[in-house]
Amino acid sequence: MPQPISVPTDSEVRLADFDPADTSGIDNKKAARKELKDNVEILADLGYRLYAENQRALLLVLQGMDSSGKDGTIRHVMRGFNPQSCRVTSFKQPSVEELDHDFLWRIGRAAPRKGNVGIFNRSHYEDVLVVRVHNLVPEDQWQSRFARINTFEKLLTAGGTKIVKVFLHISRDEQQRRLQARLDNPKKRWKFSRADLAERRFWDDYQRAYEDVLTRCNGEYAPWHIVPADHKWYRNLIVSRILREALEQLSPQYPPAEEGLESIVVE
Repeated sequence: MPQPISVPTDSEVRLADFDPADTSGIDNKKAARKELKDNVEILADLGYRLYAENQRALLLVLQGMDSSGKDGTIRHVMRGFNPQSCRVTSFKQPSVEELDHDFLWRIGRAAPRKGNVGIFNRSHYEDVLVVRVHNLVPEDQWQSRFARINTFEKLLTAGGTKIVKVFLHISRDEQQRRLQARLDNPKKRWKFSRADLAERRFWDDYQRAYEDVLTRCNGEYAPWHIVPADHKWYRNLIVSRILREALEQLSPQYPPAEEGLESIVVE
């Protein structure tokens, strides 16, 4: 029986209950790629309508362990969106200026404007993940951030931003294979960092931290989707389905044109 992609908002999430290699019984990769292509075309149309309507926004939040496929998901699923109305923001180590503000300051500045699609490659959740695992701030400080994140997401939602949060769930064995593949391929070696190996030692700590995130920040206004990511083709398909459903629910419409335009002939 296929496992759920979304979990009830009042449930305690245990990642051990979710199989990173699950494909929901889908084994026809060719058909899956055809559906992905169709979804990308539909997303392009819906994104164009969202831009024309200019009343609401969509924010995709991508989280996951190293090599879970955040970049690949963006490349394969989001390629149909117009770059004029779609922006990717990658949140890395905060700058000196960012550290002089509240942790949500840089996040709010990157939120998509009306009519636009925003993509967060990592996000505000790093401030309850990395800082926790590496003891960068006191526990009472990062603990307080859960409630502030929920409030922030409620405010974005109330302002007309549809938030789609996706956790790309990869297994430790698959991460090992992908990291080794980067080392073995000279054209991909630039993507490898010794820091990746250091972070692997904290695998269990990150799993526990993510379980807290997925449990405590899973509101109806911005629920989490746990997407099995061991199979790239399946990961891309499911994320495209999630985004298509989100935009179809928004059902953006073209704004009305001026009256009488149908009789105009441009000479």
